[in-house]
Amino acid sequence: MQVILKDDVKGVGYKNDVVDVKPGYGRNYLIPQGLAVMATPSAKKVVEENVRQAAHKADKIQKDAQELANRIGETVLNIPAKAGETGKIFGAVTTLQVSEALKSLGYEVDRKRIDFDQEVKSLGEYTATLNLHKEVKHQVRFNVVEA
Repeated sequence: MQVILKDDVKGVGYKNDVVDVKPGYGRNYLIPQGLAVMATPSAKKVVEENVRQAAHKADKIQKDAQELANRIGETVLNIPAKAGETGKIFGAVTTLQVSEALKSLGYEVDRKRIDFDQEVKSLGEYTATLNLHKEVKHQVRFNVVEA
């Protein structure tokens, strides 16, 4: 019996795979649990089209992320912060401040996609990693300057 998996099933296959299973397993477990559907010719065409469209969307998202990384390039941000006499700032620079600095330059990056290499608690130059896509990561430098 051929079925199309709607979700990953351990030991059977991955989502959108057309697999052969024993009739009882397909009829009594996979289909009632919503893990698979019968592999009719029309269902196979629908799955092929869905896979093709998903691949096209994923490529577009990756290209957009790469384009944003190229536009940001070697931009150096200046982030003002109040600091004491020794150069230690009050509090810490957060990903929100880096996100807002990028936004002021016209680059839209969500703060949840920004990581620091180290804690930013004093004046100086630092780098942040922008996770724009699972395959596109970009380093951006920023200076913490006294406000």
